[in-house]
Amino acid sequence: MELQLGMIGLDVRDLQRSVEFYRLLGLAMPDPFPDRPVSLLRMESGVSLVLAEGFAAGADPDWERPDRGYQQFLEFFVGDDAAVDEQWNRLTAAGHHGRMAPRKTTGPYAAMIDDPDGNVVLISSDPAADVS
Repeated sequence: MELQLGMIGLDVRDLQRSVEFYRLLGLAMPDPFPDRPVSLLRMESGVSLVLAEGFAAGADPDWERPDRGYQQFLEFFVGDDAAVDEQWNRLTAAGHHGRMAPRKTTGPYAAMIDDPDGNVVLISSDPAADVS
């Protein structure tokens, strides 16, 4: 399968304020899910914008909100759980920093790895991210 960019996720300080900002920008951000602090908008391009309050701290026990930098992550859909494991193994074996080993999260089965600049890449088997 071809690698697809599935989502841009922003870990926000105040979810409602962020939803209002992106609505003001012109996006039809939905109200957060009633059972979790997340608002998800799937755009016509197939890429989703996700605003999540507290995701990074919950998934990565070493995470601290920086003054600048890692407040977002890029999700790449790779197909299934085995493919997530395969990507994790290949990238960490190549020396890239793993933030979260593959596991079932409150959403998809996923892993988090830093790119060379410290940007966080979420690799998932989330079928909702499949735009093919």
